Amino acid sequence: MIYTIGHSTHLIENFVSLLQTHKINAIADVRSVPYSRRHPQFNCDVLNETLKEQGIAYVYLGKELGGRSDEPGCYENGQVKYRLLAKTPLFRSGIERLLDGSSRNKIALMCAEREPLNCHRAILVARELVEVGLDIGHILYNGQLETHDMTMKRLLKQLGLLEQDMFYTEGNPEAEAYAAQEKLIAYTDEDRAS
Repeated sequence: MIYTIGHSTHLIENFVSLLQTHKINAIADVRSVPYSRRHPQFNCDVLNETLKEQGIAYVYLGKELGGRSDEPGCYENGQVKYRLLAKTPLFRSGIERLLDGSSRNKIALMCAEREPLNCHRAILVARELVEVGLDIGHILYNGQLETHDMTMKRLLKQLGLLEQDMFYTEGNPEAEAYAAQEKLIAYTDEDRAS
């Protein structure tokens, strides 16, 4: 199993405690920009040192698995399209690194967002990991663990797609949910300007 966690507004002690509670021994930072103006304890160099003191490895994978892309072919109408990003060689190499590392470590993908549904770690990276057969557990802000399946059921319910008629054959409700959420959260050219 691979886990995910958002650093959100946690004090560093609380964040480390969550990792220890779930016996995480490696963090894969999937933020495209591994810094926080509001929460400098999560700047990559500071975080790396803090985690090292606690015996937790830190690896920056934001270049490979971040939600922003330098490749123009990953954008449509100024917004990153996750299915295009997921097909890039750089992204695929990040997935391979995670798969390799997960055979030796209990890894949590870390990004900034508190809610997994508002973050590419669930809507992009976890989706790809599930498709290659891995189980995903999202560590929520309060420390509870939610399976990716439970997270997706929340999204389907939130979007009104959970109660589809049993004879519903048009499309795939889960794929529709991913696409709808991506449209809300994926990086845009406007984000770059602000």
